[in-house]
Amino acid sequence: MKIFGFSIRWAVPLLLLLGGNVAWAAPASHLPSVGGVPVDFLLFGLVLLGVALFHHYTLPVALTGVVAIVLYKLTFTGFKFGNGYAGLIAHLGHEWVILANLFSLLTGFALLSRHFEKSHLPAILPKYLPDDWKGGFTLLLMVFVLSGFLDNIAAALIGGAMAHQLFKAKVHIGFLAAIVAAANAGGAGSVVGDTTTTMMWLAGVSPLEVVEAYLPALVATLLVGYVAAKQQQAYSPIIKNAHQHTKVDGRRVGIVGLILVAAITTNVTINLTLPAAADHFPFIGVAVWLAILISVPFRRPDWEVLPESAKGTLFLLALVLCASLMPVEQLPPVSWGTTLGLGFISAVFDNIPLTALALKQGGYDWGFLAYAVGFGGSLVWFGSSAGVALASMFPEARSVGQWLRHGWMVGIAYVVGFAVLLLVLGWHPHVSAAALPPPAPAMSQPTGSAI
Repeated sequence: MKIFGFSIRWAVPLLLLLGGNVAWAAPASHLPSVGGVPVDFLLFGLVLLGVALFHHYTLPVALTGVVAIVLYKLTFTGFKFGNGYAGLIAHLGHEWVILANLFSLLTGFALLSRHFEKSHLPAILPKYLPDDWKGGFTLLLMVFVLSGFLDNIAAALIGGAMAHQLFKAKVHIGFLAAIVAAANAGGAGSVVGDTTTTMMWLAGVSPLEVVEAYLPALVATLLVGYVAAKQQQAYSPIIKNAHQHTKVDGRRVGIVGLILVAAITTNVTINLTLPAAADHFPFIGVAVWLAILISVPFRRPDWEVLPESAKGTLFLLALVLCASLMPVEQLPPVSWGTTLGLGFISAVFDNIPLTALALKQGGYDWGFLAYAVGFGGSLVWFGSSAGVALASMFPEARSVGQWLRHGWMVGIAYVVGFAVLLLVLGWHPHVSAAALPPPAPAMSQPTGSAI
């Protein structure tokens, strides 16, 4: 596999040749930089730019980025936990649990999504839609709700499939943007609805701290949905197909519930009873796969989706690993203003690494962050996995100009939703334990001193 003539198979020998123990640990304030920006972030930015430009080579781009950043840190700066290979191994030992959990959850949720699709529940949903513009509006609300307990990619694809049927395959680009926005919004307040919120959950953020993102997400979805539904009705009116004879497969619906309950109850139980153990073993990922295996005798999972799902998951994990290698002490101070800015950044840079960086830094109001990196990715088609997935179904969406032109309301809705959250609930940051400075050593007073 090559990128610009560079073969991935040479990555390991090159790593062994150049890495060695020549790395020197640079203090955070003396990291090599260009124009005041640490080289670490420049390399990371190039990785994300490569992902944005070369959509057909995202995995090799991400893997090449991991190799490049590791080589740089081995040679010049060292790692958070030490220099050379010892520092690299210590870093991987610290990160492996969250990576294993993410891999297990994302591949498991791919099977969960197929169970949901094959339950035939999505096929009967359109018969409840009104016949005018409110039908498209209601469809977007359905996507919003589905994304709360399904992965936002699956919700967007289900919404796209229903829209393809309801509008005779003539789906307005503004409506496609709205489907992505509704999917991202619906997942913003749920720890099982989006990869970013799942990452927060695995990092110890309470689901109750994330659920407040539903306030701005709902406001934004209503605004986007109204405009997009009007656009779609004028472009191609809704045609209902009630599927009167479709029967829902209750066993598959039950399997979906089993997998979700396994994930949620395991996370809650471990965090309440053995919180320290959660940092040393991927309990949640194991629980999800146990539930999948238990359900096999009742309905066969679509194992065929695993290779493609694993490929996409490895891509995301490579970006998360890149983000974990960044010197987060160099990020700007946390505030609601910088959080608002992260939403716009997530429109062009993948929100997975942005979330990983934010979790490393700590000090955010996690509801604000969940909304910003979740809904903000809807501003451009490749700003979120849901957008990329839907664009694979509707190639006409792969135009930034057309997306911005017809999906203009997404940016306005993002700012309005953020403002509503700020005015109604206010900014309440939560400093994580990892972000707190180490306690100062106790100073003993001389005997007999007076204060």
